[in-house]
Amino acid sequence: MGLEERRRALVASLMEQGYLRSRRVAEAMMKVPRELFVPEDQREWTYDDRPLPIGFDQTISAPSIVAYMTELLNPLPGDKVLEVGTGSGYQAAILAELVSPGGFVWTIERIAQLAESARRRLESLGYGDRVKVVVGDGSLGYPEAAPYDKIMVTAAAPSVPPPLVEQLKPGGVLVIPVGPPYMQHLYVVRKGERGVEMWRDISVVFVPLLGKYGWGEQDR
Repeated sequence: MGLEERRRALVASLMEQGYLRSRRVAEAMMKVPRELFVPEDQREWTYDDRPLPIGFDQTISAPSIVAYMTELLNPLPGDKVLEVGTGSGYQAAILAELVSPGGFVWTIERIAQLAESARRRLESLGYGDRVKVVVGDGSLGYPEAAPYDKIMVTAAAPSVPPPLVEQLKPGGVLVIPVGPPYMQHLYVVRKGERGVEMWRDISVVFVPLLGKYGWGEQDR
């Protein structure tokens, strides 16, 4: 089975299992070639539903988690989106598909080498006009482009970083894994007219978010 057929089979499986609920997100996952966002020695497992190592003790999330978090976030055409934790750039590409036309994705990565390789990869695939890759402490957000309609965090924080909530527009949504290393829950944060609302969703496991409002190196 070729890569496109395997991608189609994976998307169909994620829809059957309920991780994918909308045609828009399914089409975005069909369009973005995940195999180009994983190291060559991992490509035979590209369309297995599992995370894969991408170097620097980081991973590309399992497709089911990418689908589920994207559905929770619900990025719309025209949205300004911040992603914290660029990794290989796969999630940023999915978000870029969903905010088009008219939207934009800023994605911040603390590891300069990963950020640079993701930037080159995204540009080579035609996302350079919709995605900006920034090197920095993602727990501080990216105030230069705030406020955002949506924020997605793809690393686990001990609690919801206040700067990220501050950088949301009124009505904006933040999706973030929160909890101790090796076991967390997804939290959905909505900035409503009557304040900030937050609810807990499924249990997940992500690499730790390092930074001022994340974990320290000693907590890894």
